[in-house]
Amino acid sequence: MIPINFLKQQAENLFPGYFALVMATGILSIGSHLLGMEPIAILLLFVNIVAYTSLWILTFIRIFYYYPKVRRDLTSHTLGPGFFTMVAGTSVFGSQLIMITGHYLLSVFLWAIAIVLWIIIMYTFFTAVTIRTNKPSIAEGINGAWLIATVATQSISILGTLLSSYVGVGRDVMLFVTLCMYFLGCMLYLNIITLIFYRFTFVELKFDALTPPYWINMGAVAITTLAGSTLILHHENWSLLKEITPFLKGFTLFFWITGTWWIPLLFILTIWRYVYHHFPITYDPQLWGMVFPLGMYTASTFQLSHALDVPFLIVIPKVMFYIAFTAWILVLCGLIHHIYLHIIRFNKG
Repeated sequence: MIPINFLKQQAENLFPGYFALVMATGILSIGSHLLGMEPIAILLLFVNIVAYTSLWILTFIRIFYYYPKVRRDLTSHTLGPGFFTMVAGTSVFGSQLIMITGHYLLSVFLWAIAIVLWIIIMYTFFTAVTIRTNKPSIAEGINGAWLIATVATQSISILGTLLSSYVGVGRDVMLFVTLCMYFLGCMLYLNIITLIFYRFTFVELKFDALTPPYWINMGAVAITTLAGSTLILHHENWSLLKEITPFLKGFTLFFWITGTWWIPLLFILTIWRYVYHHFPITYDPQLWGMVFPLGMYTASTFQLSHALDVPFLIVIPKVMFYIAFTAWILVLCGLIHHIYLHIIRFNKG
């Protein structure tokens, strides 16, 4: 048994964006499944079951014992967006269960939870940052984590679209909701990325401020690509989807090429941070915000190739998967070492 005091200690200052671990693991599992690597897909599913369960245990402990800190973080410009990983992690986990196991009943429950979490977090966070009297500057207040609002919205669209194949009554309503969430996610991305691009190009950006969540600049459009591709691949389930499929194809391709454009720039900036400026490479839970976009780009490009019937794109996910999986292993090793150190300190204390 793990001592409750140890769990309380870990939960007290739990990083709000830690569910990015579930997001990264889930999308890599889906990507490996799409590429026919079933043993890896199943292994990552078991890892995600442990990760998802553990993070919710720590989250409930934090809410019960340290609610004022949770409330403070949720209404913060810098930490608040991390809570959207709860929504995205839940939805990605539900999509992972459907695609890897073929069972959907638990995924229906997870989709409902994700929607409730989305409503609570979306309107609590944006209300809080809107009505706050003393607001930070754009350099201090905006970062790539804000785009997790887009990721969370699109993840609900994807899971709902996948579930539509398993329902009869209410399928049109479900697909209407997922289509609306897709377009809402597009709106959120275009609004938020404008602020981030302005921050990149017109406000001083020091290397220590270039945190891993800026990779979500790419990850948010990658999941938008996956959401659009999933809708296109399920267009037979609803007549309206059939009618607007040509538009969806063009719009989805637009977001895919936007995400592709971001990748070289983000790699260059990462080298600028860690190699040129010798920024120390240590474990940080924010690193999962870098692994997830790499895995999402892999899965989204694979599905886009089928949705647009352009098979030559398959070569991209076949290469990107190994980059994403290597990053996942390295960050996981950092996490294991991080947990080990905490256990040692707790036992000494």
